[in-house]
Amino acid sequence: MTIPMVLDILFPPTLLLTGASVLTLLSLAILGVLEIRGINMKYSKFVNAASSSSSISFKVPSRVGMLLLYTPAFLVGVASFWLYPADDSRFLFLKSAVTIHFFKRLFEVIFIHKYSGEMSLDTILIILVSYFFVSLSLIYTQTFNQGLSEPSIDLKYLGIVLFLIGISGNFYHHYLLSKLRTKGDKEYKIPKGGLFELVICPHYLFEILEFLGISLISQTLYSFSVTLGSALYLMCRSYVTRKWYVSKFEDFPKEVKAFIPFVF
Repeated sequence: MTIPMVLDILFPPTLLLTGASVLTLLSLAILGVLEIRGINMKYSKFVNAASSSSSISFKVPSRVGMLLLYTPAFLVGVASFWLYPADDSRFLFLKSAVTIHFFKRLFEVIFIHKYSGEMSLDTILIILVSYFFVSLSLIYTQTFNQGLSEPSIDLKYLGIVLFLIGISGNFYHHYLLSKLRTKGDKEYKIPKGGLFELVICPHYLFEILEFLGISLISQTLYSFSVTLGSALYLMCRSYVTRKWYVSKFEDFPKEVKAFIPFVF
């Protein structure tokens, strides 16, 4: 029995799609390594980090920047229902999950998050293209599996459960973060409540559960590469985030980990 059969993953039928899977994984992993090396994506706490003369200096308000990041990826999800009106339940669940994921992001930007800073244009362009490409590719690669036999172990319903847990946990912890600030407040505080008592970035942990759910719904090589790459990047981002809190707050609880409770 071959490895693909054991894993029950429907591999992309073309070299191009396999290459895209590898490229996505490597790109996200490299971004994670850059985070640890101090070359951070310039948003949130790191908006002024690792600035260089070659960086595009034009900035926009963070709320505007975040709306720009998520809107194209969300529109890809919406358009997929018109472009690919398939009856296949796996494809329908995948399109729905991708669209809901980015709709939630937009909802949070408009109604939940409290912003005080700006985002640089270069960061906006990098993340916008990344999200757009991931949203498009998750849906497009699934079209190549239409008409193929289903995996012997169907994981899509487990994927739906994990996706719902992930998106709910992510939203809850974003809500807790938003409550740290009152109107006009621009100061960062140590997050409290929920899994913030154990890790500094529980919203990242739940986001990975979201992507793992999407991977199990899809069961393609590309979707698993997105999940693994995202996990590597967010683990690195959470590591530098914890270092930032430790450097800014003398009373930061040392037992609070970065990403995985009691472990990392």
